[in-house]
Amino acid sequence: MSETATDLKRTALTHIHESLGAKMVPFAGYLMPVQYTGVIDEHNAVRNGVGVFDVSHMGEFLVRGPGALDLIQKVTSNDASKLTVGKVQYSCLPNETGGIVDDLLVYRMQHADDNHYVLVVNASNIDKDWNWISARNSGGAQLENISDRMSLLAVQGPKAVDTLKGLFAEDIASMPYYTAMYAEMKGVGLVLISTTGYTGAGGYEIYIPNPLAEKAWKAVFEAGAPFGIKPCGLAARDMLRLEMGFCLYGNDIDDTTSPIAAGLGWITKFTKDFTNSAAIKGHKEQGTATKLVGFELIDRGIPRHGMNVVDAGGAVIGSVTSGTMSPTLNKPIGMAYVPVALSAPGSEILVDARGRALKGKVVKVPFLTQG
Repeated sequence: MSETATDLKRTALTHIHESLGAKMVPFAGYLMPVQYTGVIDEHNAVRNGVGVFDVSHMGEFLVRGPGALDLIQKVTSNDASKLTVGKVQYSCLPNETGGIVDDLLVYRMQHADDNHYVLVVNASNIDKDWNWISARNSGGAQLENISDRMSLLAVQGPKAVDTLKGLFAEDIASMPYYTAMYAEMKGVGLVLISTTGYTGAGGYEIYIPNPLAEKAWKAVFEAGAPFGIKPCGLAARDMLRLEMGFCLYGNDIDDTTSPIAAGLGWITKFTKDFTNSAAIKGHKEQGTATKLVGFELIDRGIPRHGMNVVDAGGAVIGSVTSGTMSPTLNKPIGMAYVPVALSAPGSEILVDARGRALKGKVVKVPFLTQG
C-alpha cells in the first residue's frame, strides 16, 4: 500500500516549505520538499553561493556512559577510539552477512560534564539501526533516540560561512572539516553545529531542538539574504552528492553490498573487532568480484538507478546504482557495480537504456575537483 499524505510525518518546518510553494513528496516516511524554484537553480545556488536543506528526517541517537565507546567500536567499521571531543567520523554498520546495515556519522561530543557520542543515521533506517544497535548493547551503554525531537538544517555552499558567522559568538569560520561544537545561535538558542554535509560544496549542518527550528530557519535566511540564499530540495541534494561520488544508502550501498566492494575500505579499520570483521577482512585481502565505480556516458542519454551494465553480447554484468546529468560538468554521470576487470579508470562499459547499449567510460571519483 502506498503512503498517503495522512500517513506521513512532518518536520517542524513543513509548513514553511508549503508556504514557499515547494513541491512536496513522500520520502522515508516524511513529507519532504523535493524542489522549490527548480533543481538546476538550487544545485547552482549551492555550488556557487549558499543553499539550505531541511534534512530533519535524519535520525540522531545519543550514546553515553562507560560502555559507549565499546558499543560503538563493536557495531561500526571505523575506529571511533581515534575521535577526540569535537571530531566527527564517517562510518558504517556492517551486518553479519558481509553487507551494510547503514552508513552514519559518529560525533564525539561534550556538553557541561556530559561526555557522549551522537550517531546520525539515515531517515529510512532509523528503526532498523536503533534495533540493531540496541540488540548489541551488552555493556550497559545509555542509548537515547532523539530523532523525533531534533531538526537539522544543512547550510551548504561557499557562502555558507559568510552567512552563518555573524550568528555565533564562536569562530565557526576556523572550524576544520568534520568537526563540531555546541554553540549559542543568536536569537535562537543552543545548537550543535558541524562542518559536515552531503554536497562537497563546503558548509555546515545545524542540529536544533524542534521548538527552535523555525527561529533558526528565519535567522539563517535573513543572514544569507545578501548572498542570494535559496531553500533547496532533495533532488538538488542528490545531484550534488553524486557529483562528489558520495554513496546513497538504498542505491549505492545496502544490506547486500560489501563495504570493500563499495570503495569504503578507508572507513573499515581492522585494528579492532567489529561485526563480521573477519569476513570483511577477507574481502579486502582476497578481493571482491565487483567494485563500485564512477562513470561518464559517452553516448547521448542519462543513466538511472537500476539500469544494467552489459557486455558486447548484451549479457548483464553489472548494475547502475545512481545516475544524473551533472549540471556542473554538463555531462551524464553515474555510479555502478562492475566486474573488477572493468573497474580501472578508462575502462569502457555499456549501459542498457531500454534496449539501447550506451557507451560509457569509468572515471575517478569524485567527478568534481574542488578548488
